[in-house]
Amino acid sequence: MESRTAGTGDHLVEGILFFLRVGFPAPVVTRRMGAGHLPGSGPPTPAAPGRPSRAGEAKEAAEGAAAGSGAAGQARGGFRGGAKMAAEAVVRLQSDWDQVLRKNEGEAWLSCRSPGKSTLYGTLTCQGIGSDGIPEITASEEFIVKEVTKKSLLVSCPRENASTRFLAPYTAFCRIHQKSVTCLDISSGGGLGVSTSADGTMKIWQAANGEIRRRLEGHVYDVNCCRFFPSGLVVLSGGMDAQLKVWSAEDGSCVATFQGHKAGILDTAIVDRGRNVVSSSRDGTARLWDCGRSACLGIVAECGAPVNGIALGDADNTLNLGSPEAIPSEREIGTEGKLLLLAREDKKFQGVGLQSRQPVFLFAGSDAFNCCTFLSSIYLLAGAQDGNIYQLDVRNTTAPVRVIQRSGAPVLSLLRFKDGFIASQGDGTCFVLQQDLDHIVELTGADCDPVYKVATWEKQMYTCCRDGLVRRYHLSDL
Repeated sequence: MESRTAGTGDHLVEGILFFLRVGFPAPVVTRRMGAGHLPGSGPPTPAAPGRPSRAGEAKEAAEGAAAGSGAAGQARGGFRGGAKMAAEAVVRLQSDWDQVLRKNEGEAWLSCRSPGKSTLYGTLTCQGIGSDGIPEITASEEFIVKEVTKKSLLVSCPRENASTRFLAPYTAFCRIHQKSVTCLDISSGGGLGVSTSADGTMKIWQAANGEIRRRLEGHVYDVNCCRFFPSGLVVLSGGMDAQLKVWSAEDGSCVATFQGHKAGILDTAIVDRGRNVVSSSRDGTARLWDCGRSACLGIVAECGAPVNGIALGDADNTLNLGSPEAIPSEREIGTEGKLLLLAREDKKFQGVGLQSRQPVFLFAGSDAFNCCTFLSSIYLLAGAQDGNIYQLDVRNTTAPVRVIQRSGAPVLSLLRFKDGFIASQGDGTCFVLQQDLDHIVELTGADCDPVYKVATWEKQMYTCCRDGLVRRYHLSDL
């Protein structure tokens, strides 16, 4: 535990320490706040000296040929069962289309690429701005503009039977960090954001306007990952200094430090209300921690390769998670029935019983895995360095239910969203795939810069990018 000088904030720190021992209360959520934030698995993050990280490789890929390296399908029409989807066409649009097409006769390029066929190219042209402020847009041959709002366009390519709705950011925060923003999260109430950057800083800010509230200082070297506890009052972070830290979101003080990993921490997960947390590291392990005592309760998995991302969820009751070899510590709270997913550098995607520490499945992919998430207690997603997104049925992981690939750029984050998911990639691609939509929703604005992480609150989405911007999107703009 870190020492600190007594002062006016001591009562706050004592309160946080109390809740670390007994668990944070569930956040109070009004009807206006809705269901709250769905935390995703963390993104690949800066690596230890001497070895490029997944994020570093993503930068190289975005600068090279990854953006155009073939699409293997956009997987429409549901996520439950069925064979792998056939390859489908992908529609692309100029990243700053919303600015260009607000000028009379302004033009933006678009394309439609279908695997094995010549790419179709075209343009969208602004024919003027209506009295309601919505531009009148026409498309060149081979494309049709179906719907237009101030911040969104629905474009189709009838020849390839492909449609995509492009959503422009409502606003972009440029003053939070000076360099690449590598991770972010939004509090359960939607009022605060926390983010880390390649400029070496971690900051808490107002989600509405990006105004900085606190600077969280204490890690040595880069901070790789950050997330809010369910209360929204406390932040958990992991860094290249192999330390986990717990912070007060109200006064910015560090109230606990966990040490035990032998290399940089790449991702974290919070168990229930937060008495226990899980971390993954470049040292090849995932560890379970007791927040109240700042102590490691055990190594959940030893993988022999860096664990780039993790996700924690309730296992389907038909799944055998195994039995622990020893009686679990009384300090383990909420670990029973939990499945821990591990996205591994050695091209393996693994499931482990959190309480039992027993392996549940091990799936071999085509490249290093960067991130993972739960679609449900049965269906899982894992994103790989080669752009593949694997959907697995946890009851039978011999072969994937389907493989989705919209570009060959690394998949950097995955987040469950409603009845589908959000994915971000190393070429600036960030898309939403849902069962009830017959088209992809693509979040635009990043121009070939990796989008490292996505967070949501109600109808708002936040992304962080190598270009140093945090972008906020309103789904109501659809």
